[in-house]
Amino acid sequence: MAPTPSTSLVAALALAMGLGARAFLPIPASVSSSRASVAPVAQSRWTTSSSRHLPAPVLRSTAESEAKAEATPAGETFEFQAEVSRVMDIIINSLYQDKDVFLRELISNAADACDKKRFLSLTDGNSADDLRVRISSDKEANTLTIEDAGVGMSKEELVNNLGRIAQSGTKKFMEALGEGAEDTNLIGQFGVGFYSGYLVADKMTVVSKAAGGPQWRWESQAGQSFSITDDELFGDHVPFEGSSGTRITLHLKEDCDEYTDEFKLRDMVKRYSSFITFPIELLAEKTDYVEEPDPEAPPPADGEAPKMKQVAKTSTAWEKVNAQRPIWLQKPKDVNASEYTDFYKSTFRAYDEPAAYTHFSLEGQVEFKALLYVPSVVPFELTRDMFSDSSKAVKLYVKRVFINDKFEELMPRWLTFVRGIVDSEDLPLNVGREILQKSKMLSVINKRLVRKSIDMFGDIQEKGEEEYMKFFDNFGKYLKVGMIEDKDNVDELAKLVRFFSTKSGKEMTGLQSYVENMKTNQTQIFYVTGDGKAAAARTPVLEKLKALDYEVLYMIEPLDELAITGIDQFDGKVLVDAAKSDLDDLLKVAEGLAGDEEAKAKKEAAAKDLDDVCEYLAGELKSKGVTKVTVSSFLTAAPSALVQGAYGMSPTMQRYMKAQAVASGQEDMLGEMGEMNKATLELNPSHPIVSRLKEMVALDQDADETRAFGNLVYDVAALSSGYTIEDPSEFAARVNSLMTGDGVPMPKPKKQPDVPVEAEVVETAAAPEAEAPSEAEPKA
Repeated sequence: MAPTPSTSLVAALALAMGLGARAFLPIPASVSSSRASVAPVAQSRWTTSSSRHLPAPVLRSTAESEAKAEATPAGETFEFQAEVSRVMDIIINSLYQDKDVFLRELISNAADACDKKRFLSLTDGNSADDLRVRISSDKEANTLTIEDAGVGMSKEELVNNLGRIAQSGTKKFMEALGEGAEDTNLIGQFGVGFYSGYLVADKMTVVSKAAGGPQWRWESQAGQSFSITDDELFGDHVPFEGSSGTRITLHLKEDCDEYTDEFKLRDMVKRYSSFITFPIELLAEKTDYVEEPDPEAPPPADGEAPKMKQVAKTSTAWEKVNAQRPIWLQKPKDVNASEYTDFYKSTFRAYDEPAAYTHFSLEGQVEFKALLYVPSVVPFELTRDMFSDSSKAVKLYVKRVFINDKFEELMPRWLTFVRGIVDSEDLPLNVGREILQKSKMLSVINKRLVRKSIDMFGDIQEKGEEEYMKFFDNFGKYLKVGMIEDKDNVDELAKLVRFFSTKSGKEMTGLQSYVENMKTNQTQIFYVTGDGKAAAARTPVLEKLKALDYEVLYMIEPLDELAITGIDQFDGKVLVDAAKSDLDDLLKVAEGLAGDEEAKAKKEAAAKDLDDVCEYLAGELKSKGVTKVTVSSFLTAAPSALVQGAYGMSPTMQRYMKAQAVASGQEDMLGEMGEMNKATLELNPSHPIVSRLKEMVALDQDADETRAFGNLVYDVAALSSGYTIEDPSEFAARVNSLMTGDGVPMPKPKKQPDVPVEAEVVETAAAPEAEAPSEAEPKA
C-alpha cells in the first residue's frame, strides 16, 4: 500500500534525523581490481531507491511540455514532492545551529568524492588525477565556489543524490562494495550535507562530470524544483582539468556576503577541515612590491640609472590551507616530543609547553583515537572563570572532520583545563553532526578519557614534588571539584590533592604522606577548617592534638572541606574534623586512656565543680545557638573553644552556604540544617578566666557583670574557633570596657531575699538620726 502524504513526511523526517553517522562505513579490503566489475554495481545502487528506509520521491519530469522544451531544449526540470520540500525546509531552517558548518559539509562531500576516485583508480591499477579541493569567491557576483577533482556524477546520480533528501552517494557506494575494510575513511550523508548550503545561499549550481561522460549542470533555488542541463550549452562553461570532478557554486544571500571574505574562509577551513587528507586550496590575493622606473622623476643624467620606485602588484594564487597533519592517527612511537609540542601549540593556540600528554586509542566495540594535553599554565579564558563557557577543552572529530568542542558529556567539567582531540569512527551524531546523542559508546569514551587524564596527573607526580606542585598550584582546585562531583574516581583523586598541615611548614602535604607519618596507634586523619592558614592554625582545638604530637591538616577554603567530606576514609584511616564535640572520646581511645580511671575521675570532678557554670552558660547562650556546655580535658592555653556536633557544619562552610543562599535568593536555606548547626562550648577547668566566671556565677547569676563576662567568654571562643560574632556592637562595648581600665568588675554579693530582716536593718541604720541635736550643739 502506498504511503499517505503524512506517512511519507514522517518517514522522510525519520530518515533525515536518524541516519546520522551510520553512513560512515568502511571500504572492504578485498575488491575486484577491475573497475568494470565495480562501476555497474555502484551505478545500479546509486540509481535505485532504498526501499528499506523511504519510498523514493516521485520526480515528475516536465520535459515533455512543449513550452519548457523550447525554453531549455537540452535540459529537464524536476519537481520535488510536497513532503520532500518540507523536509528540505527543516534541514535549511532548523537542523543546523551555526551557519558556518555549511562549508564543513561541502568540503567533507568533496573529500568523499576524491576518496572514491582514489579508491577506484587503485582497483583499475591506474593513477588518479591530482586530487584536491579548491575554494574561490567572487565578491562582485557574491558567489562562493567549492570544486573538487573527485569522482564526479552522471545525470542519473545528480537526480538521485541531490534530488532526494538524505540520499547519500557515499552510502550507496559503500553498500555496493560491502563492508569490512579499514583502508579508506568516508564521511557523509551527501544529500543532507549538500542542502546545508542553503543556509547562506538562495540558489545553488552544481556542475559535475563523471569519467567518460558529459558535463552536467544542476540548479535549484530550494523551491519546488531543480533542473539538469548539459553544461556545454551555457556560455560560462568551464571544463574540468581532470577526467572528472564537481564544482558547486553558491549564490549567496545579501546578508551572507561575509563568506566571500578570504580571511573568513581561511578561518573556517582551519577550524573544521584542517585535517582533511586531500589538499584544500584557497584562491587568495597576493601583494608583491616590485621596483619600476618612476615616471614622475626627472630624466637621469648620462650614465646614471633611472630613479626607481616600489609599486604594489596584486595577483591571485592557490594557497594550501590545511597544512597540519593529524598526528593522532599515527602510532605514538612514530611521533617525537617536539612534534607533540608543536601540534599542541598550533592546534590550541597555546604559547606554553605542555606539562604532560598522552596518545592512545581504543579498539573493540567502541573505536576512537585520542591525544590529550595538560597545559603548564592556566589557559587565559579560565583565569577569570574556572568553568568558562568559552573554554574549548576537547575537540571532537569524526573521520578527521571537526564536529564540535562543547560536548559536556565527552569530558566532565572538572577536566575543563585539559586540552585534547578525540577522533571516532562512528559516533552517534544527529544528522546535522552538531549534537552528540547519549549512548553507551559515549559513556565508554568518557570513562577512558577521565582515566587517562588521571594517569597523566600521576605521571607528573612521579617527576617529583617540586614539578608536581607547579601543576597543583594551577589546577589543584579542579581536582578538588572532581572529588566532589566524580564519585567513581574520588579515591584516585584523593591521592593527588595537597593541603597545608601543622607539620608541613611552608610546603603542602598529601594524604599519602600524612598516612606514612602517622603515629603508631593512630587510626584517624585529623583536619581543621579556617579562612586561611593563619586562622586555621589559631583554632583552640589544635591544642589537644599538638600536645599529643598529632599532625593536623588545614582546610583553608570551602572547596577543601567539600572535597574532604566526600570521602569517608583514606587508606583505611577515617577522616575526622578536629572541631567536633566527640574528639575527646576519639583521643582517649587513640592514646589508650579510655580505661584510665584516674583521668576519668579527674574529669568528672572538674565537671561537677563547674556544673553551675555549665548550666548557667547553657541557658545564657541558648539564643546564640549553643545547645551544650561541657568541660574539656585537652584544652591547655585557651579558656574555651566552640565546636560542632558530629554532623554540624564548620564556620567556614556556614559562611559559604549563607553567601550562596543570598546570591541565589534563598536566605532560609540554612533553616533546614538548623538542628545540625548547634554548637557546643567547651571549657578549660584549669584556666583562671573560667575560675573567675565560677566565682561570679556563685555570687550573682543575674548580675549584669556576670552576664557580660559569660558572653565575653563565648565571644572569645567563637572568634578563635572561626565563627562570626552576631552582635559586633555588643562585643565592642565589652571590649571597650576592658580597654578603659574598668575591666569587668566582680558583682556585689547578692542580698538575701528575707524581707523582715531588711526592715530591721533599715531601723538600725536610722538610729543615728535621733541624736542629731547633740551633733548640732557646736553650731549653737
